[in-house]
Amino acid sequence: MSFFENTRKPTGLGGKVMLNMMNLFHAPLADWGMEFLPLSSNAKVLDCGCGGGANIRKLLKKCPQGVVKGVDYSPVSVEKARRHNAAAIGSGRCVIWQGSVERIIFASDWFDAVTAFETVYFWPNLPQCFREVYRVLKPGGTFLICNESSGDTDKDEKWTEIIGGMTIYSGDELKTFLENAGFCNVQIHKNKMGWLCVTGQKREE
Repeated sequence: MSFFENTRKPTGLGGKVMLNMMNLFHAPLADWGMEFLPLSSNAKVLDCGCGGGANIRKLLKKCPQGVVKGVDYSPVSVEKARRHNAAAIGSGRCVIWQGSVERIIFASDWFDAVTAFETVYFWPNLPQCFREVYRVLKPGGTFLICNESSGDTDKDEKWTEIIGGMTIYSGDELKTFLENAGFCNVQIHKNKMGWLCVTGQKREE
C-alpha cells in the first residue's frame, strides 16, 4: 500500500503521519467551507469521516454550547480524533465513534448539521450514505460537503490514479446525488483554487 492510500483509510504509522498532515494542511479548506455553514451556539453537529479530529475542534468552537459528534471507519483516525478533542469528550460535548456512513449509528432527526470534509471521494454506495445523512438530520438541517478536488483541473485525475477507490465528483454530480436522496435548496460554491463546497437541506415536515 502506498503512503497516499492513508488518505482513504489511515492505518499504522503511515496513517498517523497522514492524519497529522491532514489536520494541518486541510485547515484553510475547512475554514473556507465553514463559511457556508451558519450554526447556532447550541447546534448539534455530526462530522462524517472525521479523520484526525481537527474539524471537530473547529465546530466545537463555532457552537460553544452545542454538541459535536464524529464518525470514521479507521480505528487510527478515531484514536487520533479522540485525543485531539479529549477535553470536549470529557465535558460531554463530543463523542467520536468508529463506524460506516452507510449505517450511521446515531438517532434519526437529531443533528442540525452534518459535515463531510475531504471524504466523500471514498464513500462506497454514495446514494445509501446520503440517505443515512438525510435520516439523521433534523428537518431543515444542512449537509455540507467540502472537497479540495472538484474534477475541474488536470491534477485531480492524478489523485485517482495514485489512490485506489477514490472518485472525484463534480458539483453537479453531487447535486444530483443529494436531490435523489431528498435534499432541497442545494447550493454549489467554488473558489479560484478549484475547491468545491456543496450544501443541501433536509426538507421541512
